[in-house]
Amino acid sequence: MWHAETGSIEPLSFEVRDGRTAVPLQLDPWGSVFVVFRKPTRSKSVQMSEFRSTTLATVSGPWTVAFEAGYAAPAPITMTQLIDWSRSDDLQVKYFSGAGTYTGTVHASGSWFRRGARLWIDLGDVKNLAVVSVNGKQIGEVWHVPYRLDVTSALKPGNNKVEVKVLNAWVNRLIGDEQPNAQRFTDADIHPYKADSPLLPSGLLGPVTVLAAESQ
Repeated sequence: MWHAETGSIEPLSFEVRDGRTAVPLQLDPWGSVFVVFRKPTRSKSVQMSEFRSTTLATVSGPWTVAFEAGYAAPAPITMTQLIDWSRSDDLQVKYFSGAGTYTGTVHASGSWFRRGARLWIDLGDVKNLAVVSVNGKQIGEVWHVPYRLDVTSALKPGNNKVEVKVLNAWVNRLIGDEQPNAQRFTDADIHPYKADSPLLPSGLLGPVTVLAAESQ
């Protein structure tokens, strides 16, 4: 099984019966993979080890959020819990479109680092794209469910700095510019949104958790 986004490859279980090869697959929502039959085999079946996921910790905050300068960006804020930007009482946060970088800390127990275990960070829900760094090392980007990345190479026992840069669509800024007496920060040929158009959910919605995946 080839994952187009990362180039990673996984061996698959299969069973040959009645002249056909049956391959069990479990895909994420809207997920897709390439299944490659690379060479002939004499085996009638192969059963790969399954991985079991365990939640180790929830990164509950507080989170410091620094917004990309420009487009009426608000000053950095602290979130004791993750909220949708569009539900904020701060109008600059409410209508912000662009990048916001969340910085938090997760404490990793030494017991997490068992031989053969893989450690993952799961962002829960994200609107709309996220870039994740751990202890200053950029891990990768996620743009669809599941918003999850392997952080085994970056996590260490003790406190770990987690940074999640989230980018949303520019719809909310367009709506913000339509508010009465608002300063306009965008320029478009058409104006499909009105002052009362519904805002889109934005930001890191979570919950953010650390998972361990081990073969059974």
